[in-house]
Amino acid sequence: MARILSAPYIGYLIVQQDYGLALAGCVVLGLTDALDGYIARKYSMQSFVGSIIDPAADKALMTTLTLALAYGGLLPTTLAVVIVGRDVALSFAAFFIRWATLPGPKTLKRYFDLSIPSVEVRPTVISKWNTALQLSLMGATLASPVFGIPADF
Repeated sequence: MARILSAPYIGYLIVQQDYGLALAGCVVLGLTDALDGYIARKYSMQSFVGSIIDPAADKALMTTLTLALAYGGLLPTTLAVVIVGRDVALSFAAFFIRWATLPGPKTLKRYFDLSIPSVEVRPTVISKWNTALQLSLMGATLASPVFGIPADF
């Protein structure tokens, strides 16, 4: 939940060109996400709600970082469009799959009732690699002005 709530603030820091604090925030969020996942797996605390909120938090942070870095001229706009477009398409697909697999009667109230599981979201190996590569790209792009590395593209 901290990633979802912190994402707009980190985007604000990037737009205000406070790259050092934004980078530190991203490192903290990454470490706490890894710790959260480790604890959930080690102590068998995985949940249906967690399987929805964790990827949503990743998407919120990734989208915010992508848009803020592109706005600041640190990330090529074309690349930002590809990243955000892919995430939007995946989000629409997730909403559709939730609706399609929701047991009847299908209502908006039941759709948003997370106590009614319809399909369990399990990340694939390729999606984990994609997230790791995207976070690496965002981290390196955010670190470039902090460490004085020019962003030539």
